[in-house]
Amino acid sequence: MKKNWLYQKTVIISGASGGIGFSVAKMLIEKFDCKIIGIARNEQKILSAIQTLNDKKENFSYYLFDVSKKENWENFAKNLKENNIIPDVLINNAGFMLPFAKFEKYTDQEIEEIINTNLTSYIYSTKALLPLLKQSSTPAIYNVSSAAGLCAVVGESMYCATKFGVRGFTECLQQEYKKQILIGGIYPGFIRTNILGRMDISDKNNKLISKLMMPLNKATKKIVNTIKRKKKRLVMGFDGCSMGLFSRLMPKITPSIITSVLKASKLAMFEEVFEYDNKK
Repeated sequence: MKKNWLYQKTVIISGASGGIGFSVAKMLIEKFDCKIIGIARNEQKILSAIQTLNDKKENFSYYLFDVSKKENWENFAKNLKENNIIPDVLINNAGFMLPFAKFEKYTDQEIEEIINTNLTSYIYSTKALLPLLKQSSTPAIYNVSSAAGLCAVVGESMYCATKFGVRGFTECLQQEYKKQILIGGIYPGFIRTNILGRMDISDKNNKLISKLMMPLNKATKKIVNTIKRKKKRLVMGFDGCSMGLFSRLMPKITPSIITSVLKASKLAMFEEVFEYDNKK
């Protein structure tokens, strides 16, 4: 793998203590001997993850801070500069989903948190790290959006808003820094991670939902392969690819089709979305 451009590159990954973030970090270390700088908030969780790297632990360093705060990214960039660390790749991955519900049921705090974590943090990190990335001979930025950034999903107004925002931000950067910086967007459907962790419902472990979720290792391979080949767009998962395809072919009716499918499932996680309809 020494011939690949990723070999021994310095990669910054937000949301690196678990899920997609750490899984991608681990594969980059194992396959390309990358130096990973992980960003997280839970030190115990990230230390536990690092133990799985065995003799490659030294390839993974980390910083603990809230990615939604602009000053944290500025201080992080300043620290890198003072230590003569030039990052080659930035992977913006931090994010979460709110429980499925109609928009009016989200609190101001929930709205602010999801916007700041899923979207604003990507903007702040890119702004702060861009001067350093441009010093690399192979600068790259990959933003993890979602299939929900390709097509509206009922009950996830704020999640969709942030992921549509990430998509727009990514595609604009691609035009502004064409031939200067490799910039890519990742659009996964459901992956077998803790993405549903905030949903206090019984059917998180539903067999149908589990089958629809792409295994984490498979998703990781696809993401790493996309970066390895310098591809600028990855849509993955049966649900993700279906949403992407139908939203292009039938943009007006696809959101209604998704709504009908979710409503017909009668899963508990969608109860807050369809409860008024059910009373009719």
